[in-house]
Amino acid sequence: MLLIIIKGNVALDVARILLRCTTELASTDIADYALDALRSSTIRKVYLVGRRGPVQAACTAKELREILGLKNVNVYIKEADLATSPADKEEMRNSRIKRRVYELLSKAATVHQENNDNDRKELHFVFFRKPTKFLPSEDGSTVGAMELEKTLLKDDGATGKQVAVGTGEFEELKCGIVLKSIGYKSLPIEGLSFDKYRGVVPNLRGRVLSSESETATVEPGLYVVGWLKRGPTGIVATNLHCAEETVDSILEDDRKGLFTDPSGPKRQGRRGLLEILEQKNARYVPFDGWEKIDTKEKADGELKNKPREKITRWNELLEAAREG
Repeated sequence: MLLIIIKGNVALDVARILLRCTTELASTDIADYALDALRSSTIRKVYLVGRRGPVQAACTAKELREILGLKNVNVYIKEADLATSPADKEEMRNSRIKRRVYELLSKAATVHQENNDNDRKELHFVFFRKPTKFLPSEDGSTVGAMELEKTLLKDDGATGKQVAVGTGEFEELKCGIVLKSIGYKSLPIEGLSFDKYRGVVPNLRGRVLSSESETATVEPGLYVVGWLKRGPTGIVATNLHCAEETVDSILEDDRKGLFTDPSGPKRQGRRGLLEILEQKNARYVPFDGWEKIDTKEKADGELKNKPREKITRWNELLEAAREG
């Protein structure tokens, strides 16, 4: 059974979980129900398909290095896909991350692969291919293959970036499962300015701006964070830095007294938020409740030699938050 995933950090994470030895996964914080499913999985080959080339791979070196280092997994990359154009070389000169990712993929392509046996799985990187159509299996009950169009890179003429364009040449790749991981784009929020091209709310270090123009002013008391602030990029550490930057802006504005205007409406702060939640009969967990959940998960995990045993049901989470 084959699996196709469109490239990116999320795709690498999915492929890594599917290909990693379940004995190793058992010592992580993976949920038991997921581990049971992986133990019975028949997936032996994973194909990572991307429209552009290895230089444009939308992943970071750390995540790529981790999946390339999996035990009992043969990695396959066509040497022809690693050929670089002058534009590719320019991209790598301007980006250390792109250069490092390309180096890791090039090294993996030259590593001698051991003979296949029943214990070894396969990871295939497929570049310059654009999925165009799902093809059914013989009985029509599942997907049987994916139609791919070969692509090449061209300058888009506007941003200077290389984009993939179809060549009109097609091929089929047999598969039993297809997972899409093709990115995310935020939607506009009524009443706020929105950059449709980047999919973000214009902001200055998290402070919402009135428009996208150079003369835009800060909307007092409005802040943004995460992908709505900067676009769908980065890893967990990126999100942490992003959140810290916005919180710093909030604290800075608070020190300036922007939230204590005597002529403005009285702000209730945390108390007001709790009142709103109670009015809506929303079930929420306060921080001390989260701490109880954290303690229980770690204690349960210790019994199984794991970092934690995740609680995956909402009612069980609420029960753990009330304990103690």
